[in-house]
Amino acid sequence: QVQLVESGGGLVQAGGSLRLSCAASERIFRIKTVGWYRQAPGQQRELVAAINSFGRINYADSVKARFTISRDNAKNTVYLQMNSLKPEDTAVYYCNADLIVSIDDKSMNYWGQGTQVTVSS
Repeated sequence: QVQLVESGGGLVQAGGSLRLSCAASERIFRIKTVGWYRQAPGQQRELVAAINSFGRINYADSVKARFTISRDNAKNTVYLQMNSLKPEDTAVYYCNADLIVSIDDKSMNYWGQGTQVTVSS
């Protein structure tokens, strides 16, 4: 079964940068809308950034001008470049995507397993 796989998390000092990647575990036909979410301990999961098939992008106010979401359609991969990281960005980051596995399939929604981002002060 196809899975979404995130990578790129880790420990970084405040002001540093990380780049997260989200890709399907096997070759698929298309990734449609993708969202990056995060969940800090004791907090609700929140949308950080999203990009649709046409490249339309939305950001949470808390990350505007610091985070950049992008996609490589040839690689069916979506990235989240995170700059000027703050301790309050510490969370598990999840990728959520609508995938079309093969050309005859309908779009289905998938979640990744999450990747930990820790920003030290």
